[in-house]
Amino acid sequence: MKLLIIRHGESEADILSVHEGRADFNLTDKGHSQAQAMADYVSKNYSIDKIYASPLKRALQTATHLSEATGTPIVTNENLMEFNNGLIAGLSWEEADAKYPKVPSLPIHAAVYEQESKLEFRHRAEYILSKIISENSDDTTIAIVSHGGFINQLYQAFLQLPVVSGTFFSTGDTGIHEWLIKGQERYVIRADSLTHLAI
Repeated sequence: MKLLIIRHGESEADILSVHEGRADFNLTDKGHSQAQAMADYVSKNYSIDKIYASPLKRALQTATHLSEATGTPIVTNENLMEFNNGLIAGLSWEEADAKYPKVPSLPIHAAVYEQESKLEFRHRAEYILSKIISENSDDTTIAIVSHGGFINQLYQAFLQLPVVSGTFFSTGDTGIHEWLIKGQERYVIRADSLTHLAI
């Protein structure tokens, strides 16, 4: 099984410099252009069997570009949404820091400000990755369109790293990560490819 893990394009929150998370912003014009470039690249280089996407606008709009370019249906799943950042969603960085300061050494099972815990965040990634792998055959190519923070959690789950590993996998706007599963073996073929944006 081949998995293409794709981050959404630039969103309005990137321009406004606010906390996004569960705040539901649209793609910018640039974000739509990035998503179209990604979709054109994927359609020319892969044969996609199914697209899974977060229902948040920025991810779903990105997935729609891919769906239209490949003729592949989209399956939305709330487990692919970004970190539930609770009360800070949509707030400026300054306002969030003032109202809801970071709590040091918070246990992984605990949460503040109506957010989800680190453990709950990781559990969602484990759950949806297992679900996607189990409900598709070994010879399929699956695209997953999600968010930067959640893609990092998917990496942790895919590579079977500890919940708190100190490892972070970054991804740019419409970055493409290609993974391969062969039996019990898991391969990262490429990470955060932005080749399509240079074409």
